[in-house]
Amino acid sequence: MTRSAFLDKTAIVAGGSTGIGYATAQKIAQGGGTVYITGRDRARVMSAAADIPGNVIGIQADSRSPEDLDRLFTEVQERSERLDVLVINAASLAPAPLGTITRELVTTTFDLNVTATIMVVQKALPLLTAGSSIVLTGSMAAHKASRNQSVYAASKAAVRALARTWALELSPRAIRVNVVSPGPTDTPGLGRLAPTAEDQTALVTRMGAGTPMTRVGTPEEVASVIAFVASDAASHVNGADYQVDGGYGQV
Repeated sequence: MTRSAFLDKTAIVAGGSTGIGYATAQKIAQGGGTVYITGRDRARVMSAAADIPGNVIGIQADSRSPEDLDRLFTEVQERSERLDVLVINAASLAPAPLGTITRELVTTTFDLNVTATIMVVQKALPLLTAGSSIVLTGSMAAHKASRNQSVYAASKAAVRALARTWALELSPRAIRVNVVSPGPTDTPGLGRLAPTAEDQTALVTRMGAGTPMTRVGTPEEVASVIAFVASDAASHVNGADYQVDGGYGQV
């Protein structure tokens, strides 16, 4: 990835204030792009935007809110007039074994992981240029079963299906749509699955040991793949699912 890979390009990274989204915003900004990062926590979004070198704009926006999305895309249109890269990284993961799954859990998970993804992409369509790129963050949970993750896995399988269909539907506009699916990755979201710092360390170690690489991935490793797929270097990549999993689902 060259330092000018995103020169004169405008990008939105939804869910860009922490973890993989934050690292992706860094990569795009390093490549010369203008990056809008969004998230629900205004303070965290603004802090992240201030921390990333380059032309990075923080906008508080909940991807599930029509009003927030209207405000986001109005600002992008007024400031940049176009959109070349859309990365959707926001996600909800709340493990629950079969027999304990509630309607609320299903609704919450699908609202953010599926419905919000659809709504964000639809709102972006008028601004997306010919040759632009949409990258959806999937998950290896859609490819390899893990206990207690059936709802999350189903939502990420839906994301994969959306990308395939949209790649076909948007091909007349030369807009590419792809998925990047991380395996176990050391993000704040992963840490929240354990109650204490000690438990978090044990969880990360255990999950990493289950991969051929014998470690979990880093947000930067996943972001590097997202940035490649979003860039013109991947101009003939469309409808694909790049699995950044240290071999977790491959062997």
